[in-house]
Amino acid sequence: MYHKISDFINDWTYESEATLKLFNNLTDESLTKKVNENVRTAERLAWHITTSISEMAQRTGLSFQAVNENSLPVTVKEIVDAYKTSSKNLLNEIKLKWTDETLQQEDEMYGEKWKRGKTLSVIINHQIHHRAQLTVVMRLLGLKVPGIYGPAKEEWTNFGMAAQE
Repeated sequence: MYHKISDFINDWTYESEATLKLFNNLTDESLTKKVNENVRTAERLAWHITTSISEMAQRTGLSFQAVNENSLPVTVKEIVDAYKTSSKNLLNEIKLKWTDETLQQEDEMYGEKWKRGKTLSVIINHQIHHRAQLTVVMRLLGLKVPGIYGPAKEEWTNFGMAAQE
């Protein structure tokens, strides 16, 4: 749970950049390829990450242009642009409308009462959760997966080491 807006801003800035790093390794062709009947496509995962930002934030009273969850993108560029806009809008709304004290206020969230500091944590953790799913789908599609919290398999050579198995 966040107690300071500045802590959220720092974390969101990193996580948002990490998400864009991942999205930018998608290809238009990879978006709709199905790896398994029970697994979302890369398009669905990336779009869910993107649309969830405004969906969750709006439950707290923040208001900014929402991305239509049902209007699936056709290109990676559309996903990246929509994500950048949603991410920027979230930060702008929080900077303008919230204070550290605001993080203690509670909102109705999915049948429960959450402090806004918790909601911000959930927004970040939700993104990380689905981003991890997306990396698995990307591997199965033969796409390069960038390192986010450390080197990815392909990046070990940059450190003069063999890829870890």
